[in-house]
Amino acid sequence: MIMPEECKKAAEFFLQNIDRLITKPTRFMEVCGTHTVSIFRSGIRQLLPEKVDLVSGPGCPVCVTPNDYMDTAIAYAKNSNVIITTFGDMLKVPGTSTSLYEARAEGADVRIVYSPLDALQLAINNPAKKIIFLAVGFETTAPLTAATIQTAQKKQINNFFILSAHKWTYTALDALLSDPTIKVDGFLLPGHVCVITGEAPFSFVSERYAKPAVIAGFEALDILRAVYMLALQVQNGQAKIENAYKRVVRTEGNPIAQNAISSVFSNTSANWRGFGGIENSGMTVNAAYAQYDALHSIPVTKENSRENPACRCGDVLKGNINPTQCPLFKKICTPEHPAGACMVSIEGTCHAWYKYGQGRYHYGR
Repeated sequence: MIMPEECKKAAEFFLQNIDRLITKPTRFMEVCGTHTVSIFRSGIRQLLPEKVDLVSGPGCPVCVTPNDYMDTAIAYAKNSNVIITTFGDMLKVPGTSTSLYEARAEGADVRIVYSPLDALQLAINNPAKKIIFLAVGFETTAPLTAATIQTAQKKQINNFFILSAHKWTYTALDALLSDPTIKVDGFLLPGHVCVITGEAPFSFVSERYAKPAVIAGFEALDILRAVYMLALQVQNGQAKIENAYKRVVRTEGNPIAQNAISSVFSNTSANWRGFGGIENSGMTVNAAYAQYDALHSIPVTKENSRENPACRCGDVLKGNINPTQCPLFKKICTPEHPAGACMVSIEGTCHAWYKYGQGRYHYGR
């Protein structure tokens, strides 16, 4: 980790005090996939004392999207009257028997976009086609999807649809903490998500489960500071939500973005890879905008979905194992030919382990 002298001194302060404060093996989970990548790039896991483990959680939206969603998207892609629009990291996510990448190679019209607004413009330019945007993401991307649907209604664009896989991050943490087999001593909360939601949705972490949590930024010093703050809580026997990213995250979050989500989406049960169904964890288009919901407006028949029984992506997402404990890792599962979703996205834990190396880790506690 190369940094200016004053930053180096700050890093040394955090590391020395983390070592002083933590007196026994302790496990902290970073929830956000961007945190995972930043931690690997900066070598933070190797810098921390051996008694402190950082384990990745269910913070990669591509990774937690299950096969049944992918199978539905692929089924739509095979409709000659449909154009599928998606972020690029969804192309190689395997479904039950194929992927969007393979469907496109076989002639399906699947196009990479950088925003749902790009998909809306494609709908304007192709009025004879049905444009389906694969709306995958957490609270950070849902407001723009909502605003795009509102724009489509305002402009009376009737050939634009979404297939929603938007999810609420905090619900996965609740499911994780309700599992007595999960051993995590504190959480680095996702800064980008908290920009939208604020602090309140994560209060249950400390109030119900008595676990410390810190909202963290994404630079190396941001992460080290957050780990230091967690270490202070552990040493003092505290469990509270702290904000170490105040330059970006306000206590109340972003009310405008929250209003956009609540105006367009309703909460629904959703499937998560590794977790199964989680009640009220998904966002579905509400009745006022139902015409823009692909499942509501365009009939489709998909294959019977099943997960790859050899892939341990679900266990990786819950922090139960590290990627090298999956029998497919680096053997038949690589970023070029992923067998599971955790190897696809740059935010995926398996992808990060593959790209940046393994370093020192202590799982199985």
